[in-house]
Amino acid sequence: MNKTELINAMAEKAGLSKVDAKKALDAFVEAVSESLVKGDKVALIGFGTFGVTEKAARTGINPATKQKITIAAKKVVKFKAGAELADKVK
Repeated sequence: MNKTELINAMAEKAGLSKVDAKKALDAFVEAVSESLVKGDKVALIGFGTFGVTEKAARTGINPATKQKITIAAKKVVKFKAGAELADKVK
């Protein structure tokens, strides 16, 4: 499902216009993004939790040259599904 299909589904299920559904989705994405940038977690009970973790710097191998390289430390976004969502997907 792409963004347009998600907007259409949201509009149909919530009885909204597609314009309002797009505004709601954009606001949700923006709010979650801002919270993650600040380092906060976003927990939606039954759906899941978005969070940021830090990956430490590590040594890797360039597959083309087989030389060792240093992979820099970075922050990554993680999502852990909630119990209700996990049960629905089973």
